[in-house]
Amino acid sequence: MSKMNRRNFIEKTAISAAGISIIPRHVLGGKGFIAPSDRIQLGYIGTGKQVYTLLNEIGKCKETVVIAASDVYKRKLTSFVDAANKINQKKAINTSIKTYHKYRELLENKEVDAVVIATPDHWHAQNVIDAAKAGKDIYCEKPLALTVSEGRAMVDATRKYERVFQTGNMQRSWRDFRQTVELIQNGYIGEVKEINVSVGEPVKQCDLPSQLIPEDLDWNEWIGPSLYRGFHEDLAPADINGPWAWWRGYRGFGGGMITDWGAHMFDIAQWAMQKDGSGPVQLLPPEIPNQTHGLSMVYDNGVKVNHKLWGGEDDKNAIQFIGSEGKIEVSRNYLRTFPDKGLAKKDLKNADQKVYFSDNHYQDWIDAIKNRIKPVSDVAIGHSTSAVCNIANIAYELQRPLNWNAKTEKFEGDEGANMLLDRPYRGKWNYKDF
Repeated sequence: MSKMNRRNFIEKTAISAAGISIIPRHVLGGKGFIAPSDRIQLGYIGTGKQVYTLLNEIGKCKETVVIAASDVYKRKLTSFVDAANKINQKKAINTSIKTYHKYRELLENKEVDAVVIATPDHWHAQNVIDAAKAGKDIYCEKPLALTVSEGRAMVDATRKYERVFQTGNMQRSWRDFRQTVELIQNGYIGEVKEINVSVGEPVKQCDLPSQLIPEDLDWNEWIGPSLYRGFHEDLAPADINGPWAWWRGYRGFGGGMITDWGAHMFDIAQWAMQKDGSGPVQLLPPEIPNQTHGLSMVYDNGVKVNHKLWGGEDDKNAIQFIGSEGKIEVSRNYLRTFPDKGLAKKDLKNADQKVYFSDNHYQDWIDAIKNRIKPVSDVAIGHSTSAVCNIANIAYELQRPLNWNAKTEKFEGDEGANMLLDRPYRGKWNYKDF
């Protein structure tokens, strides 16, 4: 793909060349040599189960070195440092990783160039905005934000402080999803009429009983900006090798599977429709109250995106695109095209429209930092996707049709629904202070 096509699609306006001075490695050493001044020094905020995928994958980027980490759960922080030290040592880097109980102390470390944020969703906005203010570039796990208001603030802070930001929607860097998007945008299945997104349930109220707080966990700090409730091991399990923490299912901490997996799958749906930065114009809840599936979202192009379990057991966390001349089904395990089954592996024509090419989500972020440009899943894209997931949860909660204006990021004629676009913060926390 030409540089011009790539620039046109992603609107890759340059970001101010601040923060890191890159000295060409050939000046300082031989082939494969990475000078200290050419390294990007990372701090990790949040060291739970998900962080190890990020640590290993970002660690494969030859320019990176881990120099700092923060968590309020001491045993998790200790385990992370052990793993990070091994990765540093493989690169023949002997550096002491500084640990912090409070992430704001990590952000004060002037040696940290960029941060990787893998905290629970209720922390993302505060972490990101504080990191932007501190002059750090940012990789933040998806879903970007717990509310639409938080997501907008994250975009505005990133732009204000001219930071390079990659959202963890790594499917944008996977071949099958990119192939799907390019097939659809070039009309290989005709005009898309309907999209079915098979992901799990919306968010619900947390009803877990309170348990004794582990001695090495600062529970009040874990709760952070959210409204306080008692500890339960499902929210913050001690074992990083056990089940996923289920804070993601409960209001105030996560957004249910609508946001957790929806941030991946609705993201691809919007990308395919070229609706980044936009969203649906109408949300229609299921006809039967209290259903966990059946929501429809209608876009201004007439396409209806349904939250629907459309297939069998193998089709969970998958997308079905229905066009006037064919159908495409895609997940992390397959790409199926009908009736022309050869489309899955088809090389597109030179004249076909191509999308931003990234085959490594993590190296794409590092390259964007070095070049001060936007990566494949810039903060505005992450916000656009998480906003769709957030308003879907609102439609399920209110059980009434809603009209959405993506430009104003407000519901039209429904002040009650608009009150749910933000959430109360407690104590010292204020994500709007930037």
